[in-house]
Amino acid sequence: MPSGQAPPPEEIVRYEKDPETKIATITFDRPDLLNAPTSAARLRYADLLRGASVDDEVKVVVIRGAGDDLGSGADLPDFMSGTDADRLAELRVEDSDVVHPPKESFRHGATMGAWYANAAAGNRALQEFKKISIVEAKGYCYGWHFYQCADADIVISSEEALFGHPSFRYFGWGPRMWTWVLTMGLRPFQEMVFTGRPFTAQEMKDCNFLNRVVARDQLEAEVEKYALACARNRPTDSIFQQKMFFEVVKQFQGEYLGSLLSGVFESLGGAARPDAGSFMLGDAIDVGLADAVNDNDAKFPPEFRLSKSRREQPE
Repeated sequence: MPSGQAPPPEEIVRYEKDPETKIATITFDRPDLLNAPTSAARLRYADLLRGASVDDEVKVVVIRGAGDDLGSGADLPDFMSGTDADRLAELRVEDSDVVHPPKESFRHGATMGAWYANAAAGNRALQEFKKISIVEAKGYCYGWHFYQCADADIVISSEEALFGHPSFRYFGWGPRMWTWVLTMGLRPFQEMVFTGRPFTAQEMKDCNFLNRVVARDQLEAEVEKYALACARNRPTDSIFQQKMFFEVVKQFQGEYLGSLLSGVFESLGGAARPDAGSFMLGDAIDVGLADAVNDNDAKFPPEFRLSKSRREQPE
């Protein structure tokens, strides 16, 4: 997802709240680039959730995307082309005397992999959110946006939505894999990882990943119905207690441990020896990520393709 001249994070991730209903809304607003967040936008997202978790005027947060999609993942070129100073900024290290680990060190990638397990990094921020989170899923729900679906309390989806992580095609790992095993179930998730194919909304509903699947023109109304019901139910103190209970359950299942472990393996992904003709992330970036992904997509059966337009093309 090319970043070009990225807008400021406040424009990519918008926030508003209604103190009367106690419902806040986070909107990923970069539809021309499928709502891809920059590193700075992910940090803003984490900060917004941390603030809403404390805010006494918020009980429910609805997370949605502008345009036709929730989103197709983070702005990868924004991250890959970043300087050491950019990486330190993402790590929230502001001391100019700090030297980032060199590229040839294990710590170069592992530092960021471990950071992704921290809620403040914006990848698993919903896991520590003490209010109710509802994701409005539609269109592409890939990569980083897929994380948000898996980590939310409730997910309402439109019928045409697709779920998955392109990394399973071009890298092999994603930071939240442990959670996806728990939310999807072992067999369905193994199928997603090993084939690299996206799952439809109905398939995700069948494996209990989604709460509801509705027609696209009913999606906003259905999400509003759920948000209002949650906001009108128990007091905010009860919600806080309930979320603490569910967090204990998730930690007993190893949610945070899984994030750390996934980060370690993702850090080692660059050491994977390619097979003949393997589709590798580095090669794809060298020739142009979008074109390389599309060319690789064409090698798979139509229903296994990541691109909605290419899924309609015959083999």
